[in-house]
Amino acid sequence: MLQQVPENINFPAEEEKILEFWTEFNCFQECLKQSKHKPKFTFYDGPPFATGLPHYGHILAGTIKDIVTRYAHQSGFHVDRRFGWDCHGLPVEYEIDKTLGIRGPEDVAKMGITEYNNQCRAIVMRYSAEWKSTVSRLGRWIDFDNDYKTLYPQFMESVWWVFKQLYDKGLVYRGVKVMPFSTACNTPLSNFESHQNYKDVQDPSVFVTFPLEEDETVSLVAWTTTPWTLPSNLAVCVNPEMQYVKIKDVARGRLLILMEARLSALYKLESDYEILERFPGAYLKGKKYRPLFDYFLKCKENGAFTVLVDNYVKEEEGTGVVHQAPYFGAEDYRVCMDFNIIRKDSLPVCPVDASGCFTTEVTDFAGQYVKDADKSIIRTLKEQGRLLVATTFTHSYPFCWRSDTPLIYKAVPSWFVRVENMVDQLLRNNDLCYWVPELVREKRFGNWLKDARDWTISRNRYWGTPIPLWVSDDFEEVVCIGSVAELEELSGAKISDLHRESVDHLTIPSRCGKGSLHRISEVFDCWFESGSMPYAQVHYPFENKREFEDAFPADFIAEGIDQTRGWFYTLLVLATALFGQPPFKNVIVNGLVLASDGQKMSKRKKNYPDPVSIIQKYGADALRLYLINSPVVRAENLRFKEEGVRDVLKDVLLPWYNAYRFLIQNVLRLQKEEEIEFLYNENTVRESPNITDRWILSFMQSLIGFFETEMAG
Repeated sequence: MLQQVPENINFPAEEEKILEFWTEFNCFQECLKQSKHKPKFTFYDGPPFATGLPHYGHILAGTIKDIVTRYAHQSGFHVDRRFGWDCHGLPVEYEIDKTLGIRGPEDVAKMGITEYNNQCRAIVMRYSAEWKSTVSRLGRWIDFDNDYKTLYPQFMESVWWVFKQLYDKGLVYRGVKVMPFSTACNTPLSNFESHQNYKDVQDPSVFVTFPLEEDETVSLVAWTTTPWTLPSNLAVCVNPEMQYVKIKDVARGRLLILMEARLSALYKLESDYEILERFPGAYLKGKKYRPLFDYFLKCKENGAFTVLVDNYVKEEEGTGVVHQAPYFGAEDYRVCMDFNIIRKDSLPVCPVDASGCFTTEVTDFAGQYVKDADKSIIRTLKEQGRLLVATTFTHSYPFCWRSDTPLIYKAVPSWFVRVENMVDQLLRNNDLCYWVPELVREKRFGNWLKDARDWTISRNRYWGTPIPLWVSDDFEEVVCIGSVAELEELSGAKISDLHRESVDHLTIPSRCGKGSLHRISEVFDCWFESGSMPYAQVHYPFENKREFEDAFPADFIAEGIDQTRGWFYTLLVLATALFGQPPFKNVIVNGLVLASDGQKMSKRKKNYPDPVSIIQKYGADALRLYLINSPVVRAENLRFKEEGVRDVLKDVLLPWYNAYRFLIQNVLRLQKEEEIEFLYNENTVRESPNITDRWILSFMQSLIGFFETEMAG
């Protein structure tokens, strides 16, 4: 029965009525029941943390997911849509550390891992009700009742299985590498995590002299923005193929050596210096210099305080003479290892504390402490006559993605997954995926894959899936556990939970006469867990083996462009390592939703309107349409403007409503005045000679055809 349509409409109120209808008749579950025996369309939903509220980025990605999965259902497929939750890792621990005032491992030891993890468990789902409310209010159909959580024992067991497959294939190793290190969270980060949060910072810029032993009137000049690493200097490095010069500094009257292409770093005018000699960097190889400090004079017998050569030294910055502190720089570490100045088990480190005293504990140096140490070092260098110039320098620097504190680089013993030897296979599998936009596949993601580094999967933390390695004291005997049953058999204990407090105390008898094997203390990087979600969400291979294998890889995933160095990457690495194939067939990548001024949305700055208030004011459809009809769906950034949502209401939804109202008015007039019942008959319409009817039908079919082509990719 057609009814008169009111002149005015409140879109948010109408949406609420529809939501009530869906709930009353359980429409989403009914659709799933009706499509149960149809072909499957597999969709993976990337798990968010429930320790924060949903923002516009989540709303955008959720809208894309809802559109594609609804279309797949309407096209004759069965589409399971399970919501997932990321429950472990730094985001949760950092919140607890802030709340409880925990400053380091000693504080956790005092309260005990059991209590610490209980505190983490208590806040994991802090905002789950708000998530469910907001996502449902947006009209998205997703299964919250049949969700997956990374803290479920079944999920964690599948993560163990994934790891054991990698271990058995020889893809896991323990090594010491210079890694990005979060001092606030007291743990190393993976290379892709360290690229997620760069900021422009102002650091000291110092030029330091290194007098040659053969003639102390001649000094090499090195440049650094981290003076606090200078006490750990063991060598300097030059490019063997570049041109270097010996000059006389006119103002200072000193003889200096640096790369000719970098003279402009020290001098504004050519008249400020006089070139005395030119020679390639190789000429400097092996020359000895006087150390800045005496802390590691004993290393001299291993070849320390020598000029090394390597092509990593570039002509774009500095002086072409690079100070080598192997504990704090990846290239420094590699070069000093190549020249046998250091060994893996002997890493000289001598950072400085706030009072200017030297210590061997680098994790004390975050934020203000580093700044104070820098001042102390610069003062000492000046007193010793080794400081040539000290200024400041603005550059882009990585910050911890969770604590928002500057990262440092330091050599850390960690567990790694070999990625570098599978780069070609990663690139091939990437080419098998259909990306929207395609440019992301070729450029941003493809370029990232070409330079992929071995993945640091261990974290020196507590609230996470424990790495299932039981080792002897000398690390020569290692047992990798791949299931709960295997651990129960080897340990003799009954196991119901896999968190640290439940498994750390378990031991395994040695098969080599080495006593008892103990679990290593580290937990998995939470990205390893989210990368394992295709298998872990269905407890593969312990359950649902055939169902999973028939539906893998996924037909579709969608997330923001920041996931090219996050979830997209870890999914691809693990699927390639496990099965030699990509984890998904199609992926839509959205750009970032920024504040109206182009800045990152910030709760602290309050530079964006609350999403819930926007939905209440204009309705979810207006917000969804605003987002989906913007450049953000082509991986470009969107400056969110409330007026844009209002304009969708004014320029799209209201004209559509008025057109519908006009139709209903005429249908009712037809019935009343001419007593003709309006019944739509497709066959009658197709045969209509009316040119307007034919144009409307043609336009509609063109629109449907265009839509089907676009959705088919």
